[in-house]
Amino acid sequence: MAQSRFISYLRVSTDRQGRSGLGLEAQRAAVTDYLNGGAWTLIAEIVEVESGAKGDRPELARALALCRAHRAILVVAKLDRLARDAHFLLGLHKAGVDFLACDMPSANRMTVGIMAVVAEEERRMISARTKAALAAAKARGQQLGGFRGRAGTAADTAKARASLKQNAEARAQALLPILDRLDPDRAGSLHAMAKALTAENVPTLSGRGAWTPTAVRRLRSRLELTHPHRSNP
Repeated sequence: MAQSRFISYLRVSTDRQGRSGLGLEAQRAAVTDYLNGGAWTLIAEIVEVESGAKGDRPELARALALCRAHRAILVVAKLDRLARDAHFLLGLHKAGVDFLACDMPSANRMTVGIMAVVAEEERRMISARTKAALAAAKARGQQLGGFRGRAGTAADTAKARASLKQNAEARAQALLPILDRLDPDRAGSLHAMAKALTAENVPTLSGRGAWTPTAVRRLRSRLELTHPHRSNP
């Protein structure tokens, strides 16, 4: 019997399937059947409409962030709902999130690790072949180009800052469902919210230290920019 906290990730490949629910109900039923019984909690269900061939999936990224925030397990109905190639599973392995596939319960982070090793070896072999080809071209006297590096510019600095801001916003978004559940009206005191987040072992935005009233205020302020809270009338 399942005993843990789970985040369910359901994926369909077309907008039409997403609107009609075609395929989602079967996936949802598979997850429910697998988790039937036991002391488990389904914290959230994340649905994404995206091609399996694409590795850039925002909803999957959100599901992984929720798993990290809640120390939960990512559960999918079928292994191919995650990805169809080992390269993407390498990223999943590095995400440090446990997962299970209802159609293949034995597939876990160990399986992903093995697939990640295969992906790494493929990249190593491609790199080795590329280097050998460049060496052969150089031996023939072919000019391969000069220095490609450059000093950082103001634009580079701006991009770096934007990236840091984006990462911070992504971490805040991952905590939004938790904040909505613990303090839906945003009426709780900062001190009480800090205690509640700490009690649930929710990591801080930086991933370091403990929750403080100041940290909760910063989280609320950041989320208010993208999700203005609407007070009840």
